[in-house]
Amino acid sequence: MYTSLDLFQTAHAMARHAGARQTVVAQNIANADTPGYQAMQIASFQDAFDGTSQSAQMQATRPGHFLNTDALQASAAYAPSEGEPSPNGNTVSLEDELMNSIAISREHNRALSIYRHTMTILRTSLGRN
Repeated sequence: MYTSLDLFQTAHAMARHAGARQTVVAQNIANADTPGYQAMQIASFQDAFDGTSQSAQMQATRPGHFLNTDALQASAAYAPSEGEPSPNGNTVSLEDELMNSIAISREHNRALSIYRHTMTILRTSLGRN
C-alpha cells in the first residue's frame, strides 16, 4: 500500500533542488570580488516543475504516474545570471544573491513542511498519533 509515496519523492526533490540553488548562491557570493566572474543561477523549483525548462517535461509511463523526479533533478542546470557587469567584468550582485538566498530558504522550508505533513497523515491513517 505504501510502496510508492510520490509526495515524499516530491518533498525530497524540492529539498535537493533548494540545496543545489543555495550552493550556487554561495559560490556567487564567494566570488563577488573575482574579476571577470560570471554569476550563475538555477531556475526555481516551480519553474522546473511547470515545465518552463526544456529538460523538465513530465513523463507518464502508467496511469496515475504524475511525477518523474529524475526529470526534475536533470533540470537543475546552471545558467548565467543576467546581471550587469561591473568595470572588472564581475556580474555578481550581492543584493540579488541575498534575495535569492531568502527565496531558496523558503523553498526548503516548504519542502520540510510537505514532508512533515505527509508524515502526520501517515501516522493518523495508521492510528499512531
